[in-house]
Amino acid sequence: MSGTRVWLVAGGAILLALPAVAPGYFLHLMIQILIWAFIYTAWALMGRFGFVSFGHGAFLGVGAYGPALLWNYCDLTPWLGIPISVIAAVLLAVVVGYPCFRRKVVGHYFALVTLALSQVVLLSLIAGRDVTGGSLGFTPKAAGHSWYALQFPEKRYFYFIAVLLWLAGLLIWHRIDRGIGREALEAISEDEDAAASVGIDVMREKIRVTAISAALTAIGGAIYGQYVMYLNPDTVSGIAVSLQIVFAAIAGGVYSLLGPSVGALLTLLLTEGLRVWFGTSFIGAANTIYGILLVLCIIFMPQGIVGTLRRIKLPRRAPAQAAAAQDRITM
Repeated sequence: MSGTRVWLVAGGAILLALPAVAPGYFLHLMIQILIWAFIYTAWALMGRFGFVSFGHGAFLGVGAYGPALLWNYCDLTPWLGIPISVIAAVLLAVVVGYPCFRRKVVGHYFALVTLALSQVVLLSLIAGRDVTGGSLGFTPKAAGHSWYALQFPEKRYFYFIAVLLWLAGLLIWHRIDRGIGREALEAISEDEDAAASVGIDVMREKIRVTAISAALTAIGGAIYGQYVMYLNPDTVSGIAVSLQIVFAAIAGGVYSLLGPSVGALLTLLLTEGLRVWFGTSFIGAANTIYGILLVLCIIFMPQGIVGTLRRIKLPRRAPAQAAAAQDRITM
């Protein structure tokens, strides 16, 4: 058995055995890490091809609030509410993305448009306080242990849902990375006009990756909302959430499969560690240190943590590979 398969089997065994041995608080952290890792992976589908979006806070907010509102006001099960919210997030992405791509709004101009989108959704959720609860937040109706309502008091149910969600995100990322559309997206990110001149449908490819990214982000938001059972506009939408997604994905590495997951692990553990360390003293210090560390990570490790580790390992392998090649030549 190859080394990669051994690591996969070992990792799978650990993931399956974790709920039986891990304390409740640790399991709670793992669920959040897996859900956010899925969301960061969804953003990386766009970010790795140069489509820098600060609007994923909007898609996350739509995905989180949609099923909860439909459940509270229409008694509609989240099994139907989640697909409806995903469709709404995709439509929102297309409505904003299509004119941007049509008018060739790229780079920091595209980032500003998506940034505005994220804030529009945040302000809409706050303004609709009679329905959404506004800045006070919104709590879905409790149904106890219910598959119909997708609510489970025991964390292990959501843990396995989060694991499946995370693995699905990795699979989608891998299929896009290995698919025939990758070269088209990379060509578009380098030069749209040149890509169009060789027959690439630039509009279709950009809309496709944007829609997939928005849909996955909305799914992540929906599962997160079902797990925490409390929604606040500031924690699931807006500029702050969008920046959190971007920074964490970049810190982990958007060009590698596990980069966004490493970013989720780093940022959540860092946030929790600083919160526990500072407690109620030095209010704001934890967020300041968190921000400084992320900025330093982005400056000194532009390829992310995973990308930097790869660059460190490759030079070490190069002499051994050269020696082996030399041996084959002399034989």
